[in-house]
Amino acid sequence: MVINEEIILSVINIILIDLVLGGDNAVVIAMACRKLPQKSRNKAIITGTFLAVLVRLVLTAMVLSLLAIPYLLFVGGCFLVYIAFKLISDKHEDPNIKASTSFFTAVRTIVMADLVMGLDNILGIAGAAKGNLLLVVIGLSISVPIIVWGSKLILTAMDHIPGLIYLGSAVLAYTASGMITGEPSFHDFFAEHPSFKTMVTTLIMTGVLFLGWVFNHSESSRKV
Repeated sequence: MVINEEIILSVINIILIDLVLGGDNAVVIAMACRKLPQKSRNKAIITGTFLAVLVRLVLTAMVLSLLAIPYLLFVGGCFLVYIAFKLISDKHEDPNIKASTSFFTAVRTIVMADLVMGLDNILGIAGAAKGNLLLVVIGLSISVPIIVWGSKLILTAMDHIPGLIYLGSAVLAYTASGMITGEPSFHDFFAEHPSFKTMVTTLIMTGVLFLGWVFNHSESSRKV
């Protein structure tokens, strides 16, 4: 694989998407293992996370293959636009996960919760990878350890630095625009009109950020 700017940008996008969308997943890991004995806790975290990543890699590979279906790339891109907006407008709370005193129950909780909560991650990462599963592996291998060991730090940072949420949303919106403009059915059109590709990307990114900003400020004004 020849490393170029596009590959580096894709890996960075994958890492950012996983960090931004993986905060809640990290809380699940912490909550599921908090009642385990100290000597079992780290083992459960590592085992559960490893299995969760394997499941995510398999599902991402499946999504990558499905994106070859006509117009599915476009539909996936539109859904990712919605996820980007929800990332800004949603007020995340800690998920209701019961702590377990059983090693295997804690591992199962981590894997199942990551599977349910990680669908947005899978779609976003698949879009950023542009069909290259190796980029997914590289991106996850960097971001997952950060999520596991720095989960509370990530969540605290996003709570106290609102700009991080907007940055993550911009990355998702950029990835979504790439999926939409990369739809094979639209290839000839964008090849003939490259300026429209730039226009669509700009409109999606600015639109998501502006609408999210308006929504958040309108919510704040109602509470005052």
